[in-house]
Amino acid sequence: MKSILVKDLMVPLSEYATVHEDAMLSEALDALEKAQEQFDRNKYRHRAILVCEKKTNKVVGKLSQLDVIRSLEPKYEQFTKEKAFPQTGMSHFGFSPQFMKGILEQYELWYEPLKDIRGKAGKQKVKELMHTLTAGEYVKEDANLGVAIHQLIMGHHQSLLVTRGEDIVGILRLTDVFKEICIDGRKMNQIR
Repeated sequence: MKSILVKDLMVPLSEYATVHEDAMLSEALDALEKAQEQFDRNKYRHRAILVCEKKTNKVVGKLSQLDVIRSLEPKYEQFTKEKAFPQTGMSHFGFSPQFMKGILEQYELWYEPLKDIRGKAGKQKVKELMHTLTAGEYVKEDANLGVAIHQLIMGHHQSLLVTRGEDIVGILRLTDVFKEICIDGRKMNQIR
């Protein structure tokens, strides 16, 4: 693991979907679709959109698939505002399937037709939905893969932003790390 560096596996920032924080959700999804079309078809597809500050163009957040889907049902906002349940998921705390089904029914989640929900979500700004980055979500481009894997596991992250000095130059995705050590690594062992 020490011989593989983060920069060897990262996706350059120029190849990733980005939008400004004032963009609407629909603009973010358009940017993701465009990035998917231009991305190497032999690699895993993007699963997030990076959010940049308008003035400086520096990355200030991420919009994940879960963030987008959560935004389609506005009633989930009650949970985050009231801090009743952490966004990490209630199942992590041992809640039974019956309890979780009860919440689904009590709050009438996903009762509206999806087309109506999509219309509402299209009016939301990305900065209202994005995940704000934490210190543990950055890794230096010259760090070895072991350091990055440790950060991914300990932080339960799907990706890390790759830095060169003060600048963000790419993103290291869990899918690429998995491919390198579990799929490509297996192939290399079979060749030997």
